[in-house]
Amino acid sequence: MSTCSGESGTTLPAYENAARQAAPVKILVAGGFGVGKTTLVETVSEIEPLRTEERLTAAGVGVDDLDGIESKAVTTVAMDFGRITLTDAGVALYLFGTPGQERFWFMWDDLLNGALGAVVLVDTRRLDRSFPAVDFFESRGLPFVVGANCFHGEQAYTAEEIAAALHLRDPVTPVLMLDAREREDVRGVLLALLDLLIARAAESGAESGAAVRGASAASR
Repeated sequence: MSTCSGESGTTLPAYENAARQAAPVKILVAGGFGVGKTTLVETVSEIEPLRTEERLTAAGVGVDDLDGIESKAVTTVAMDFGRITLTDAGVALYLFGTPGQERFWFMWDDLLNGALGAVVLVDTRRLDRSFPAVDFFESRGLPFVVGANCFHGEQAYTAEEIAAALHLRDPVTPVLMLDAREREDVRGVLLALLDLLIARAAESGAESGAAVRGASAASR
């Protein structure tokens, strides 16, 4: 790993220095309970991710829907946090994974503050669990892309079928296939989101888009 020296003489990883100089862009990663949000953040983060996971207990019996994910033993109770720096573009994406369980949804509005876009991760075997995330971002006007997590490397539906099933208001909302365990897949979804943010900024002339303008082209 390449390193650089800080003013205090402490050696820091090169990406730490790059991240400090890069423009911060806050991105939310949302979706239903057990769709792979924590895995996605862990896969792509260049730093040790912050996780707020707790073991499932009797308190969730009758509340948390474990149908199809009976082996799940832990859950995110606040947020996940990771970071990926696109050095050439001068952009650092700060990824905030939201809790998926309904009893923690009250936190979503707080996490929304300052976010420029979102990834809605879905499991097509349990698609209904991601409807609330889609509705949340559509109602608040936050641009987002849909990532269909291909569990076991398989996906039974096309992007068009998934978009139709989610009843997306905006027909141009990107729907992409990914394996949340594969770094290049996750990176591709984040680049698609950056493309969307740049296009929206160009349409509206919003200054908030300046931080991500050109990021996709520079990071490919």
